[in-house]
Amino acid sequence: MTDKTYVFGHTNPDTDSIASAISMANLQNQMGRNAESYRLGDINKETKYALDTFGVNEPEFLSKIDKQSNVIMVDNNEFSQSVTGIENAHIQMVVDHHRLNLHTAEPVYCISEPVGCASTILYKLYKQEDISITPRIAGMMLSAILSDTLMFRSPTCTQQDRVIAEKLSKIAGINLYDYGYKLLEAGTDTSDCSADEIIKLDSKDFKHHDLKITISQINTSTIDEIFKRKLEIEKAIESRIQNENIDLFIFAVTDILEANSKVIVLGNRTDIFKKAFHTELIANTTILNGVVSRKKQILPAIIEGLEQKIQLQ
Repeated sequence: MTDKTYVFGHTNPDTDSIASAISMANLQNQMGRNAESYRLGDINKETKYALDTFGVNEPEFLSKIDKQSNVIMVDNNEFSQSVTGIENAHIQMVVDHHRLNLHTAEPVYCISEPVGCASTILYKLYKQEDISITPRIAGMMLSAILSDTLMFRSPTCTQQDRVIAEKLSKIAGINLYDYGYKLLEAGTDTSDCSADEIIKLDSKDFKHHDLKITISQINTSTIDEIFKRKLEIEKAIESRIQNENIDLFIFAVTDILEANSKVIVLGNRTDIFKKAFHTELIANTTILNGVVSRKKQILPAIIEGLEQKIQLQ
């Protein structure tokens, strides 16, 4: 056996980050290589529901990586969202569906596709290598697609995601829609979470023109319940802004039924957000109708708004 390959997604992992790490490590092992999946943060309730449903063990937590360790990055290609020491690791492969922001010292095998979920790409890799997908792995990959595309409602969703989800549901032996609603609902309960935990459940950091931008997002079927804790959540956001030198913090609460988001926006560069979405903030808050995707709607608008701001200076 060759040296072990560490397979992991991003920090504050969502269902796709965990599922794609598990399915990629399994694929590598089926091909005769030595790989193991890891998580770079706590498992959320939605992901736990998927793991429990399909009887899959939670990956071990990884806090840092040793120099020149063999690594496969899935569902992420940004070092700012990865494990400590990633800059000095030997990155063998990247499989992702987000914007590319990767800088390596050596060539890397990179598969990046504009689909709704990294697990969609992983399904095609299994087929490419002629490796059978077990019901347990199929269930995890399906969970990732349903989560990332919000049951196909997200603008990130493609026909590939829909077709592959249908195929995976048959392999897993479950009703796609019945399971999908239960999965999404499992992830909406934040009653036992602190405000700090809520804003970290699915939080990603981005750097652009020396500005640090954090976009945190949670899904819910009851936006008003989350906003009853608005003052508490704002205090937690302000603490993170101070401790981590964040210029713009966007906390998006997305209604999985109505496909809208209500946001709290704080930081010293809220002007970028207002420019990007042509809106004003009332008590740090506004509603973004039809906006459900951080990757395809929120972040691109912010970057475009920032570029326009720079051009006008």
